[in-house]
Amino acid sequence: MPRTFEKSPAGTRQPLKARTFHRMGTAISLTVPPDAAAGGNGTEDGLAAATAVVERLFSELDQRFSLYRPESEASALARGELSLRDASPVMRERYAEAHEWRLRTEGAFTPERPDAVLDLSGLIKAYAVQESGTSLRALGLQDWCLNAGGDILVSGSPGPGTSVPWDLGIVDPADRGALLAGYPLGGSGGYPVCGRRRHAALATSGSAERGDHIWRQARDAPAFVQVSVAAADIITADVLATAIVAGGMPMLDRATDGWDVAVLAVCSDGALLGTPDFRG
Repeated sequence: MPRTFEKSPAGTRQPLKARTFHRMGTAISLTVPPDAAAGGNGTEDGLAAATAVVERLFSELDQRFSLYRPESEASALARGELSLRDASPVMRERYAEAHEWRLRTEGAFTPERPDAVLDLSGLIKAYAVQESGTSLRALGLQDWCLNAGGDILVSGSPGPGTSVPWDLGIVDPADRGALLAGYPLGGSGGYPVCGRRRHAALATSGSAERGDHIWRQARDAPAFVQVSVAAADIITADVLATAIVAGGMPMLDRATDGWDVAVLAVCSDGALLGTPDFRG
């Protein structure tokens, strides 16, 4: 999964602060500059309070959408005990969003498993990150990095008041201790230089972390073992990363032609394909 570098980026004076918890089967971390905790008081209590808000949101969504929880609404739908028409508004809204992405990706992204069971897990983690970002801003945090198992959303800079971006690294799927490339999120100015707004989200999909869990359109060997996508928002980044793994080269071409994204794809033979935005 992508990860933030452990060293404070150039332009920051003090080590960053971070809190981590586990939900949805993965580690979720909130990283902030030392003076950017909730309420602007720069205390550990402020960071803990902000992390608690994020943890509560992830917990609530996991309780509703997890197919690993027999008591969840998603499990009731899977067992046929509940129809989508009678499901909660948030369940229907997320299904509609996933269905729209299925149309936009020509089926490369799908909200159903091969056995026709509704499974929104390919969208919900990114949705949780998105909603957490909204909550963090409502708490008064302007500078932060939220990483949910490789779905990363940032705001501001690790050096408040500067143009320094959050420096992220893409892990090599063949060597979990090595990095393939770096990508800067947030901040302002400098990089990338294509005249577009700097991306704020980065997502990586593939089989390196969780095994082969993506339903591919083709039956032959996958073209890509890992795909990273940077975009303006986390849902676009996450959905397109999954869709490219599932849809192969045709979906990679559609994504780069149809969206303002940066892409780094690791081919099954280890070769790299990507836009020039990623740094070696």
